Amino acid sequence: MLSLTNKRILLGITGGIAAYKCAELVRLFKQANSEVRVAMTNSAQEFITPLTLQALSGNHVFTNLVDVEAEAAMGHIELARWADLILIAPTTADFMTRIVQGKANDIVSALILASHSPIAIAPAMNQAMWANNVTQKNLDVLKQRGIAIFGPAEGEQACGEIGPGRMLEPMELIEKCSSLFQKGLLAGKNLIITGGPTREAIDPVRYISNNSSGKMAFALAAEAADANARVTLISGPVDLQTPSRVKRINVESAEEMFTKVMEFRSEMDIFIGVAAVADYRPKQVAKEKIKKNDESMNLTLIKNPDIISKVAALTKKPFTVGFAAETNSVVENGREKLHEKRLDMLFANNAIDTFNSDNITVTAIDQNSEYQLGPANKSVVARKMIELISAALEEDATEKS
Repeated sequence: MLSLTNKRILLGITGGIAAYKCAELVRLFKQANSEVRVAMTNSAQEFITPLTLQALSGNHVFTNLVDVEAEAAMGHIELARWADLILIAPTTADFMTRIVQGKANDIVSALILASHSPIAIAPAMNQAMWANNVTQKNLDVLKQRGIAIFGPAEGEQACGEIGPGRMLEPMELIEKCSSLFQKGLLAGKNLIITGGPTREAIDPVRYISNNSSGKMAFALAAEAADANARVTLISGPVDLQTPSRVKRINVESAEEMFTKVMEFRSEMDIFIGVAAVADYRPKQVAKEKIKKNDESMNLTLIKNPDIISKVAALTKKPFTVGFAAETNSVVENGREKLHEKRLDMLFANNAIDTFNSDNITVTAIDQNSEYQLGPANKSVVARKMIELISAALEEDATEKS
C-alpha cells in the first residue's frame, strides 16, 4: 500500500465486539509504513486493552479526555491536527449518533470535533440496528458532511443473526484508506538528501564554513515526504524546523556528512546533494585556541571527500541529483559538473542571489535538456523539482522494461 507510506493515521476505537480486530488493523497500517496513533473510548477498553495497541503501534494510547501525562506529550487538540486521516473502527450505532450531534464528552468524539482532517467510519452493529430508520438518517447526515463510510459487510454476526452490520475485515479497511490518498510521485522510494553548510574546524572555537541556509534542502525534503518518499535529511548546522515525516540527522563536518551518507548506500533509491559541502578542511586542527601572535597565519588545507561523486560511483547507484551554486556561467558550469560527476540531474543557480533567500531561480539540467524553474518561493520550486525527478525515474523504468 504505497499510498499509505508516511501517512499519519489516527485510529479511534469504540465499544463493539469487532474492536478485537483492531490489533490486526494497527499491524497492517505499520506494515504499510504508516504512523499510527490510537484513541479509545471507555467501552472499547472492555474488548481490547490499550497495552496491546500501544505495543503494536509503538505509541501511547489515548484513553481519557483529561490525561495529564498524555497532554504533556501530545495534547488531544494537537493530536487532532496531527492526523492525515481519522478512522473510527468499529463505529457503533451509538457513536454514529454522537458524531451527528457533535458531542465531545470522550476522547474519540472530541478528536473528531477538533479535527480538520478527513474522517472515515467503519460501522459495526446488529443488522436490525443498522436497518433502523434513525441509523440510516444518521448515515445520510454523515455522508453529507463528507465522512467516508467503509462498509458494513454482510454475513453472520456475533449475536448469531445474518445480515448487514459486520465491520469490514482489517485488510479491506487498509485498502479503503489507501484509496483515499492519491499515490505519491515517489511512493515507496528511499530518498537521502543533504543540506546546509559544513563546518571545518581550525581550532576549538574557529571554523571554515559558508553562507548556506539549508532552506532549499529542507523545502525539498518536505515536498519529497509529501510525495510519499521515505526521506532522510542529513543536515549541517542550521536553525530550521525539521519537516513533518522526515528523519533528520545532524552533522558538522564534510567527513561526518560523508560517513552518514555512506551508511545508507545499500538502500538509497534517490540521492539529492543540496548541501554546500566545504571542498577543503585544515590538515591539522589545533587542540587549543590559536593565539593572535603574528601578522599573518598560514593554514594548510586538504581536500574533503567529494560526497556526490562517491555516491554516483556506487555499484548500486541511486538516481543521483546534484546542485551547482555558481557565481558566473551558471548553466555552462552546471552542465560540466553533471558530466564530470556522472549525475542523472543537476539544478544550477546563482549563489549570490539565493543564499539565505526564500526565493530561487534554478536551471534543471539533464543529459539532453534544460528547464528554468522560478523565480519563485523555494517550496514551489522544490515541488517542481520533485515532479521532474519523478518523471525521470518513470522514464528510466520504462526504458529498462
